[in-house]
Amino acid sequence: MNSNLKPLPWMRTVLLAAGVYNLVWGVFSVLAPQTSLNLLGLTSEAPVAQLWQCIGMIVGVYGIGYLIAARDAYRHWPITLVGLLGKVFGPIGFVFSMIAGTLPASVGWTIITNDLIWWFPFAAILWGAIRYHQSVNTAYGMPETDDPVRELRTNDGETLDDLAIQRPQLVLFLRHAGCTFCREALADLSQQRSAIEASGCGIVLVHMGDNDRDTQFFEKYSLGDIARIADPTCRLYRQFGLDLGSFTELLGPRVWLRGLIAAVLNGHGVGRLQGNGFQMPGTYIYECGRILGGIQHEQTSDRPNYAELAEQFGPSRVAAAGV
Repeated sequence: MNSNLKPLPWMRTVLLAAGVYNLVWGVFSVLAPQTSLNLLGLTSEAPVAQLWQCIGMIVGVYGIGYLIAARDAYRHWPITLVGLLGKVFGPIGFVFSMIAGTLPASVGWTIITNDLIWWFPFAAILWGAIRYHQSVNTAYGMPETDDPVRELRTNDGETLDDLAIQRPQLVLFLRHAGCTFCREALADLSQQRSAIEASGCGIVLVHMGDNDRDTQFFEKYSLGDIARIADPTCRLYRQFGLDLGSFTELLGPRVWLRGLIAAVLNGHGVGRLQGNGFQMPGTYIYECGRILGGIQHEQTSDRPNYAELAEQFGPSRVAAAGV
């Protein structure tokens, strides 16, 4: 497995710390409920103390779960998810209770240590776990020993090199078909197709779906006759240097704004996830075993001009430059 996909050392440390903290807090609340209640400015009458002991028991049980999750943070992600949900809903409940006057503000100190300080590390662990599970059984989880440029074939049975011998190819690596920006990219490509082909470049689409099953999807954009390569395990993506996106690259503020515009105002909509949702897109001009130029997206919302790229590295421009 790619080392970038494995749990980071700090994740184990965080889960161990959370486990120990919860156990200590829980045991203290069970064995000395009056003392802990007095520290928080709460009444320590018998019914309240008994309820507090129950809460302490629950918190302690969570601690055991975190210690188990620390053994493999990504495998045991459900424990972290349940813990994070509790740490989100707990403060919400406290705010409502404080406004209603049923809990004093002094309880806020335990909300900080029990809940708030764990939000970011727990969320980061869950993000890494999702990223990991999306990449299992893909190129990112396997040694780089193959040569997909010469092995993967288009819907017409040709390899990328077969096409690139005839003329340079604009190779567009798409995100999953449900992605708004994937749909926007296909609409842009359809509009710019004439200019791209006029530059002397062919067009090849690389996607994570199935060539036969997704034919109708590409025909929707009048691109059903374009050569396309199905690469569900992202072998070709990796060979061209494309990687999995970070949180900012996939879900940054600019991505959300552009996504809203593309999906709603421009009518591209949103579909279900098909393939690795963390895969970054890219566009390259490829000819006979070499990349003449290309664009690697800084964010998934980037909207390159494919015609300009083709004109910049098309046969006539390349010949004039002596490349």
